[in-house]
Amino acid sequence: MSRVPILVFAWGNPSRGDDALGPELLEGLGERPGVERLTDFQLQPEHVTDVHGRRLVLFVDAAVAVSPPFQFRRLHPRRDASFTSHAMTPEALLSAYRDVYDSEPPPCYLLAIRGEEFELGQPLGEAAGRHLASALSLVDSLLRDPAEEAWDAFCAVAPAA
Repeated sequence: MSRVPILVFAWGNPSRGDDALGPELLEGLGERPGVERLTDFQLQPEHVTDVHGRRLVLFVDAAVAVSPPFQFRRLHPRRDASFTSHAMTPEALLSAYRDVYDSEPPPCYLLAIRGEEFELGQPLGEAAGRHLASALSLVDSLLRDPAEEAWDAFCAVAPAA
């Protein structure tokens, strides 16, 4: 099975204010050669099949527990309490990948974009819009140099607010 080498997988609920940051990033990213965009409301065990066969995977989500504008880090498989649910952490998904495919997942990274307002029916907040613009700039840089070593180097650089 031939797969597009890079997967950008965002999740969130577009009806819940800043929870739309992941899907909004995909929209702003647009079509790119060699990049598949995928979105869902949450990570689920079935998404291990979307990760399989990729060279690099970027997970994108809104988060309140990160400093603005975002946090970018490498992910490692880790089984946690979400492992048996249908709302998994990326680390638990990678652990499930290891179990399903009996091999290590491809290099995976998380872009957690700072969100503040998650009320049902609210639009994306003003601060979240600024954080999204910064995150899109990072993703543009990542996709210009789609190599594990380059993405690892970005993990060491703290974003400016």
